[in-house]
Amino acid sequence: MKKLLPLLLAAAVLPAGAFDAPNDLSKAVARDYDAHLESLLDYFHRNPELSFLEVKTAARLAKELRAAGFTVTEGVGGTGVVAILKNGPGPLVMMRADMDGLPMIEKSGLPNASTATQKDMEGNVTPVAHSCGHDIHMTSLVGTARRMAAERANWSGTLMLIGQPAEERIGGALAMMKDGLYKHFGKPDYALGFHVKADMAVGTVLASEVSPYSGADTVEIAIKGVGAHGAQPHRGKDPIVLGAMIVMGLQTIVSRELSPREPGLITVGSFHGGTKANIIGDNARLQLTVRSENPKTRALLLDGIKRMAENTARAVGMSESELPEVKLVDTPAPPVVNNVDLVRRLQAAWTKELGAGAIGAEEFREGMGSEDFPMFVTDPYIPSVYFTVGGTAVQDIAAAKAGKLRLPSHHSPLFKVEHGPAVRMGVESTVVALKDLMRKL
Repeated sequence: MKKLLPLLLAAAVLPAGAFDAPNDLSKAVARDYDAHLESLLDYFHRNPELSFLEVKTAARLAKELRAAGFTVTEGVGGTGVVAILKNGPGPLVMMRADMDGLPMIEKSGLPNASTATQKDMEGNVTPVAHSCGHDIHMTSLVGTARRMAAERANWSGTLMLIGQPAEERIGGALAMMKDGLYKHFGKPDYALGFHVKADMAVGTVLASEVSPYSGADTVEIAIKGVGAHGAQPHRGKDPIVLGAMIVMGLQTIVSRELSPREPGLITVGSFHGGTKANIIGDNARLQLTVRSENPKTRALLLDGIKRMAENTARAVGMSESELPEVKLVDTPAPPVVNNVDLVRRLQAAWTKELGAGAIGAEEFREGMGSEDFPMFVTDPYIPSVYFTVGGTAVQDIAAAKAGKLRLPSHHSPLFKVEHGPAVRMGVESTVVALKDLMRKL
């Protein structure tokens, strides 16, 4: 009861001036984290929900944003949340946080590790975990809302905060847009989003002038064959052998058709075919993820996949009516393309307000992860920045570079970040960015 009482009091609407002076942002955010945000982070981390099923998560986020003084609309694009705070003339600026967890067991060893399970959209019960940091994003969004509400006197314009469903399935942003997000709430003049990063030092923030996330497509290839006995393969057309030939052929598209300095990736993540050792089936199925960073490369890869699948089938003697069917499935995600002028503006604001030491070092991006944030800013085009906040202790990063520690990646059951420092920098960097974009007129 002793611990519960201050948490209940902290959940009340905080009047302007409840925090420290505006020029002491770090202390103000730290106080709010200790008083309120830490318990909220604990709730989100213990209670993750799957994509498009974030019912309790969205309800809690909406409640928190209302308590901060925002006008909140729920159920946008399914479980999406939109919070608006009008504060005089000026630009409309959007800040987005994603809400969904992943269908996996958490093995982080944290005392508040998720033990949650949930029935997915196909009816299967699965464990769920925030193994990508979306709990950090939501908590930071609430901290930002509370801080911006407390500092109304220091900015002017309209702030739009978004809780987005189903980022992990690459579909929630599009669902909100199809539900008339900008028609109902206005088209933003600027849009922001961020992701906590497990191999970046806590206390740092970084916005890249090059694409921080790649575009992604999911492709399915349905392969046709002619069934036969496994002891009489000459009497059929083996779809598994054909599938294997297609898989190997696909590898040459990136290695031999794409410029060596142009990012591109084709990964066959799923290969299903056959039912028994001595039966040659009549079908097989491949599932691919395709990554690119510009429309030209995307077209080259997708056209190449179709050409390779069909012509490989022709090469083994399949008729025109028996060629593989190649189709795009799910929702494609365009690459994240930051507005360079806006990146430089925010980097300057962060350096001024948070210090040069808070600016993270630009490092070579090893993978081609994707994001559906571009669905908010591509059509119609909105100047935007998707930035990164550090999540791991400096000493752990140093140990990893020395080969003494392996840092768990995002989507790993071992994934974990330093919750408090990550949330605090998430709030600080966002508030600084918003106040710069919505300077008092």
